[in-house]
Amino acid sequence: MKISAMKKVILLIGILVSFAALHAVMAQTGVINYEVKVNMHRNIPAEREGMKAMIPEFRTSKQQLFFNASESHYKTVIEDEEEQFSTGSGGMRMTFRMPNTEMYMNNSGKVISKQEFMGKNYLIEDSVQMAPWKFGDQVKTVAGYECRMAYYTRTDTIQAMVIGTPPASQEKREPQVRTTEITAWYTDKIRPFLGPDRYNTLPGAVLAVDINNGERVIVAKTVELRELKKNELKEPTNGTKTTQAEFRKLMEEQMKQMGNRGMTIRN
Repeated sequence: MKISAMKKVILLIGILVSFAALHAVMAQTGVINYEVKVNMHRNIPAEREGMKAMIPEFRTSKQQLFFNASESHYKTVIEDEEEQFSTGSGGMRMTFRMPNTEMYMNNSGKVISKQEFMGKNYLIEDSVQMAPWKFGDQVKTVAGYECRMAYYTRTDTIQAMVIGTPPASQEKREPQVRTTEITAWYTDKIRPFLGPDRYNTLPGAVLAVDINNGERVIVAKTVELRELKKNELKEPTNGTKTTQAEFRKLMEEQMKQMGNRGMTIRN
């Protein structure tokens, strides 16, 4: 009887310690600083191979994720308004401008994305979409935190476009099926449902994401557990309200008109 009673006491202590640890994790506030590296050559079609000489293979940007117990706010760090690359031909230069994007999410499942397109800001209201995550047994350290692996594959039907092709030709192209492989690394030492972009539905904070084996890689460089400053975390309000479907249609129509020239060429 005494042994049984002792086991119950030990079990109760274990449960209390677990609840205390969970409470401490959920009460955290702070900011995660990410680096995003995109392979800009990966999706250039074979018929436009010459484009590779006009742009660098990789482009790196910074993102920040501010969070408290019930909200998170992921946004781009704007360092330079424009970045220019020489084409090496005729003195022409190609200009890329980092779009000002944000994503706000709260514990009720509300998601608001702020997207900049053609000089205008749009607010896209949505809800949390649970991804079909599968869990691996690999472990690695990211930004000083031990992280576990999760992954899934997404299949989308898209209207493929080719850079520099006239709009009429774009409309004749058949939709293509695109498969995207996502691998994420998350830690249970920071609260769940937290992560960059929409990779935020795991039982811990996502500190690294690899899309299509290096096509796009997001990695946390530092994690700062601290009190948030005023206005570091807030719901975006400046923009035209729309839905995800309406915004996607707007982008497709504009890209067709431009012949998919999503960049500026300057002499």
